[in-house]
Amino acid sequence: MPSDVTLDTLKGLLEAFNRHDLDAIMSYFNDDCVLYMPRGRAPRGERYTGKQQVRAGLASRFGGIPDVHYGEDRHWVCGTLGVSEWTLTGTKKGGDSIEVRGVDLLEFLDGKVIRKDSFWKIIDEVPNPQAPKS
Repeated sequence: MPSDVTLDTLKGLLEAFNRHDLDAIMSYFNDDCVLYMPRGRAPRGERYTGKQQVRAGLASRFGGIPDVHYGEDRHWVCGTLGVSEWTLTGTKKGGDSIEVRGVDLLEFLDGKVIRKDSFWKIIDEVPNPQAPKS
C-alpha cells in the first residue's frame, strides 16, 4: 500500500509550526480533522474537531507560548501514519521558560492530516533543598 505521507511532509509541517504560520499549518489538514492537545480536562487532552476548531486550538498554543519552537526533531512514516519527535522550547505568557520532549502521532488520509495527537513529558517541580520543611 503506498504511503500518503512522507518525511518531507512531516518536516514541512514542523517548519510551518516553527514559523507560527497558521495558514500553512492548516494546509496540511483535512477538512474532517481532529486535534488532541497534550493538556485538557479529559484523559486524552483537549479535543478539537474540524478545521475551524483545530485552527483555534493551535492559535491558543501560540498565544500561551508565543515563542514556541520545536527543535531536535526526528520523524518516522509507516503507511498513512507519521510520528514527529521534538523538543519544545519557549516562554509561557507568565514569563516561565518551558523545555519538554514530546511527540506528535499523526494519521493521514489522501495526504492530509486527519488526526494529530500530541504528547509531552511531564516535568516535576524540583524541590528547593533550602525550603523549610512542613
